[in-house]
Amino acid sequence: MASTHEFRDVEAWVVAVELAPAQIQVLQVLTILVFAPLLSGWIAHLEARLQGRRGPRILQPYYDLAKLFRKETLVPEDAGWVFVVGPMVAFTCYLTVPLLIPVLTTFPLPLGYMGDILGGGFLLGLAGFSVALAAAETGGPYAQLGSSRAMTFGALIEPSILFVTFAVALVTTTDLPYFEAAAARASLSQVIRPAHLLIALAFFLVVLNDTGRIPVETHAGTLEFGMIDEARTLEHSGPLFALLKWGSAMKQMILYVLLVNVFAAPWGLAGSGATGSVVLAVLALLGKAFCVGAIFAIIDNSFSKLRLFKITEFMAAAFLLSILAVLVLYLGGG
Repeated sequence: MASTHEFRDVEAWVVAVELAPAQIQVLQVLTILVFAPLLSGWIAHLEARLQGRRGPRILQPYYDLAKLFRKETLVPEDAGWVFVVGPMVAFTCYLTVPLLIPVLTTFPLPLGYMGDILGGGFLLGLAGFSVALAAAETGGPYAQLGSSRAMTFGALIEPSILFVTFAVALVTTTDLPYFEAAAARASLSQVIRPAHLLIALAFFLVVLNDTGRIPVETHAGTLEFGMIDEARTLEHSGPLFALLKWGSAMKQMILYVLLVNVFAAPWGLAGSGATGSVVLAVLALLGKAFCVGAIFAIIDNSFSKLRLFKITEFMAAAFLLSILAVLVLYLGGG
């Protein structure tokens, strides 16, 4: 059997090993890719418990993805190549965003300068557009209904998201996610300043909407009165459907990362490339994401759903909070 000294030597070696920036960048993408279904499973399990049900297993999303990848892909008769390419483009966009945002480190990685927070928002918007276009290509009534609703509400919601982005850049004096997080991490006074709190609350409302928690009828239901995201995937099957579900989970985790690592709690990130620091950063990220998921699950089960046409009023609140943050920043000393 190995002695205590040998275990200590191994532990010291693991802590001392430095990962190259390129390796950490790949690890950031793998963290989102691997743990996004776990986060979705945790939220679904917690929601079931809050409703008094046993609910699915936390690892159930992994079993569902494995089952879907083994199934055959069926393409509607009237669908073209867009139906097949759309989910792949969306999945690629979700894999690209983690290259631009502070997932694990406080320091920018080689591709961290490739795009600012607006560029990341553009990639998320492109992913949503690709999914909606693939749904419209099918010719199915429910898929086209979900696609039409997504584009209609997107045209109303995106101005709010853009203004939130610009307001963040004004408050932190930068539009690069790494430096926005550094500005919030510099001092506690920066985090609790009124302008920062208002913009963080506005982004919180944006994440609530984009993850389908509220005010959408239901994020996982099949009632046509409130279906948006679920309707867009009704005609997909097999590996393409798996890519859509996996991509949806990745989008949720990416938004959570932006919320906690840029706005609310930009702590626990690795300050160096040491293996021990990076591993702790992964654990800290999972802990923060699970806490945010628990908060969203409680909100989702504590409030009555709004009617579909109330979504615009919900997003108007985020827009007004962003305007108020800018006014407080420049006129109220915030």
